[in-house]
Amino acid sequence: MTTSGEERAAAALTASGIEHTITRHGPVGSLEEAAAARGVEPRDIVKTLVVRRADDDYLLVLVPGDRQISWPKLRALLGVKRLSMPDAETARAATGYERGTITPFGSTTAWPVIADASAVGRPISLGAGAHGVAVTADADDVVRVLSAQVADVTEPA
Repeated sequence: MTTSGEERAAAALTASGIEHTITRHGPVGSLEEAAAARGVEPRDIVKTLVVRRADDDYLLVLVPGDRQISWPKLRALLGVKRLSMPDAETARAATGYERGTITPFGSTTAWPVIADASAVGRPISLGAGAHGVAVTADADDVVRVLSAQVADVTEPA
């Protein structure tokens, strides 16, 4: 029996033991709509972005909604000259999740996670494996259970 992305994410969240809330809000058209539907500020919505280091070598970067990856900062942190964002199908193959639903919880491969420093110390809302479904949890708990590295890797959007 196969499980949906939402079921996989929910099972991983439950197994993590962290306190969390799942919100099912349906389709939204913007960051602001998603924030309103989830009852949070846009900066509290944290995107999980798949970054390719090399063939079959990825990492997940947690980026607050009002920010974007700073490629020079991320390359310096990782000590590499080149990084890229894979296309949607490659990201799906790497995580088991469709773009727009990607979460580090229940990814088919446990890729390393980097959380931007601006996302910690407060509740955040992440994708939860399906469109229109989100999980809200304390960022510090998320960082702890994912063994995420916290670093300054973003800039204002």
